[in-house]
Amino acid sequence: MDLRTAARLGAPVSVLGYGMWGLAGWKDTDDAEVERALDEAVGSGVTFFDTAFAYGDGRSERILGNLTRRHAARLVTASKIPPKNRVWPAPAKALIEECFPEGHIREYTERTLRNLGLARLDLMQFHVWQDSWAQDPGWQRAVSDLKRDGLVGSVGISLNRWEPWNGLAAIRTGHIDAVQVVYNIFAQSPEDELFPLCRERGVAIIARVPFDEGSLAGQLARDRVFPEGDFRRSYFNAENTAATMDRIERLEAILPAGMSLPGMALRFVISNRDVTTVIPGMRRVVSVRGNVAAERAGALDKELMKALRAHCWDRTPA
Repeated sequence: MDLRTAARLGAPVSVLGYGMWGLAGWKDTDDAEVERALDEAVGSGVTFFDTAFAYGDGRSERILGNLTRRHAARLVTASKIPPKNRVWPAPAKALIEECFPEGHIREYTERTLRNLGLARLDLMQFHVWQDSWAQDPGWQRAVSDLKRDGLVGSVGISLNRWEPWNGLAAIRTGHIDAVQVVYNIFAQSPEDELFPLCRERGVAIIARVPFDEGSLAGQLARDRVFPEGDFRRSYFNAENTAATMDRIERLEAILPAGMSLPGMALRFVISNRDVTTVIPGMRRVVSVRGNVAAERAGALDKELMKALRAHCWDRTPA
């Protein structure tokens, strides 16, 4: 599998990573199948695993800890500190004291390490972010102390959906080693300012939501209604479903023969060499195998990439 790195991240990671949001607490998750999918991923060369304390109040972290003990392969572990006020995403006027006071940053890093059963985490991220916090000395001091004490190797931020500009100031502080951002065929705006700055500063780029919450994986239909408790029920409301399906149908019209829609979507992301790793959610073995096959197929050709540029969908955050 293709391995990529960034100067501030250090160790190379697999370009196909593993997003662990849906592994803990989703109603239709089969725990045994999840374990098989994780093992399949490791066996296929996936080395980067991204979780968060908020995914099942530490349960997903414990799943990752167990995975590291089942395999001799060196896995790169990443997690996220939940905001103290438990609000996702962070409101524009939220104060850092409400979300990430110094003691909270330390407390939840130590909780994560206990959940993982590890002495050190490779990458700890702020689960929400507002760039108005960038110059606050509290979080800067807290993450510097975590690195000094050997509890974390790198520090990152997870940017609000459709706000790739809302992390540029944090990167410029020199305290940020990785940025997690929504990037896919529809959400191409990270290429404008974020990717060039990360390239300049050696900051790793973790691309999330490569399938637009499932629409680019072929999981959406005009009449589909997701069950209660499923995040996609609110994300794909009637208005968004109709607008998304219009765009999906236009994409299907240019889909090359023999290529699947999810395969094209994932290969679009990894075709950009600025992307260090992409983290689709994979709860089933069949999903792991499909994504591994797409990664091994490599970058899309230049003509198809050019055609996909026209499918950028600029949206305003709610």
